[in-house]
Amino acid sequence: MIPLRRLLVGIGVAALIVAPIGQGNYIIYTLSSWLLFSIAAMGLNLTLGYAGQVSLAQAGFMGIGAYVTALMTLAGIHWLFAAVASISACFLIGLMLGYPALRVQHHFLAFVTLAFNTLLFLVLRNEEEITGGSFGLVGMPRPDFFGFSTMKNLQFYYFTLVCFLLAAGVMWWILRSPWGRAFKALRENPIRAESLGLKIRRQTLLAFAFGSAFAGLAGALQSPLVQFIEPSSFGLIHSLKLLLMVVVGGAGYFFGPMLGAAVVILLPEVLRFTEGYYLIIYAVLVIVLMVYSPGGLIGLGRKLYDWMKPGQEARRDIEQGVQL
Repeated sequence: MIPLRRLLVGIGVAALIVAPIGQGNYIIYTLSSWLLFSIAAMGLNLTLGYAGQVSLAQAGFMGIGAYVTALMTLAGIHWLFAAVASISACFLIGLMLGYPALRVQHHFLAFVTLAFNTLLFLVLRNEEEITGGSFGLVGMPRPDFFGFSTMKNLQFYYFTLVCFLLAAGVMWWILRSPWGRAFKALRENPIRAESLGLKIRRQTLLAFAFGSAFAGLAGALQSPLVQFIEPSSFGLIHSLKLLLMVVVGGAGYFFGPMLGAAVVILLPEVLRFTEGYYLIIYAVLVIVLMVYSPGGLIGLGRKLYDWMKPGQEARRDIEQGVQL
């Protein structure tokens, strides 16, 4: 099974390398958006899917990462240092946002994170001297690395792909480390996990901090990709969109956020040939998926695999022995 999984991952990476070749700028831009939203959804999947902590503030952390990167790169600082600052800022703020999770859970925690996202939106809109207010910030440069420029869309796509693979590797390492096992124990039964010696308080804070740091990296990539950011790009509707990516793909599965981001970002573009009906078709497909497979696309795949797998038959001699 493990060699097969490695083969499938290798085929997937090869497909990502080949996908933009020969495509127009809009398709390459859409693929880049899918990669960076996959990074943000991976972080939310860690907080929600693995640690069981509800968060509606993921787009807000993308906004923090995007604005920190924009302000620093517009001041002449290289993107790499700006990205490190964005990830660090989101990690620390995510750590602080985790404190309410120590006292409230479930939908109450969702309201707390919702309030944080709304408060951040108001700060970004009203602090015009720093953030540009409703007019936003424009003209963020794309980075150069040792003579390799990412100014063209195809070059920036491969730069985003490298960041995506690094983020996926870090997430894979976290999930297979003692932290990852502690997050799963926190999700399944916090009281039992604490009785076994797990420090619930620390794990809850780290779940928010790690998830927010991934959103910070996604924001640091979004800033040079679109080269224009404004507060409404990081409002509640985008946090709900990230939540939809995790749920549709499969919360608690490693590849779930990537599949979910593909559905949310790429599927509407695929359905555009239906003209005015594409949003209706898209909404119906998502509703049908959620009704028949609450575990998302990964859960649906597992159901099909179990249905196609031959069932175990009892040995006839054992059945005869039971009858005797």
